[in-house]
Amino acid sequence: MNKTDMVDAFVMPNLPWIIGGGLLIGAMAIGGWIFTTWLRVRNGYPLENSWGKAVYPQKNEELVERIKLISQENAQLRAEIGSMKDRLAVVERIVTDEGHQLNREIERLRGPAN
Repeated sequence: MNKTDMVDAFVMPNLPWIIGGGLLIGAMAIGGWIFTTWLRVRNGYPLENSWGKAVYPQKNEELVERIKLISQENAQLRAEIGSMKDRLAVVERIVTDEGHQLNREIERLRGPAN
C-alpha cells in the first residue's frame, strides 16, 4: 500500500472530521482564554501582557487619594472658569456699549445729584 492509497483510504473520508476537530479545539482554546480573562477581571486580579507585566494594576490607597485630589482641583478650576466667564461678559458689555449708555448707567448708580 503506497502513500496515495493510504490518503485515499483513510484521510479523504475523514477529512471533515479532522477539519471540524481542529476548529473545535481552536474554538475551545479561545473560549477558555476569554473565560479566564473574565474570571481575572471579576475577582480583581491584574491582567498581564505577553511579557507577564501587569496591564491594569490593582487599586491602592495612593491612587484613590490622587484621584480625589485631582477631582477637587478640577472642581476648583471649573468654578474659577465660571467666574472668569462672568467677568468677561461684563467686560464685553462695557466695550461694546455706546459711551452715552455707559455714562447714564454710571450716573444712575451714583444716585441723585447733590
